[in-house]
Amino acid sequence: MTTQTEMETTLRNAMDAHAKWKLRLKTAMTTRHSDISPEHAACDDRCEFGKWLYSEQISDETRSSMPFVVVRNLHAEFHQVASLALEGALNGSRRARDDTAREAFDDCSAKLNKALQKWLGEVRAT
Repeated sequence: MTTQTEMETTLRNAMDAHAKWKLRLKTAMTTRHSDISPEHAACDDRCEFGKWLYSEQISDETRSSMPFVVVRNLHAEFHQVASLALEGALNGSRRARDDTAREAFDDCSAKLNKALQKWLGEVRAT
């Protein structure tokens, strides 16, 4: 079972970790190198937040809540988009495709961050 304080910390950490992906992806696009493969990036259950999302620590009530469902879906989408953008960066795709991939990534990242912020606000209100 996750306490309110643990939930707040987990959500804040998720926002921080996913924000760092912007820099990581930008670096990969510039250098055409990454320490993570696109296949690894696609897995939404390997990052710390993903491990928590799929863990047994979360109550059934939380799992069935709208914020959880929305965030889990956006988190999975985030990893898929990150994987595609990373694949393009590592394969040396054209700059226009990089820009499109980065825009899709930024959009998905912003949606996830907004959902995480909303969930955090709801957790704090309880």
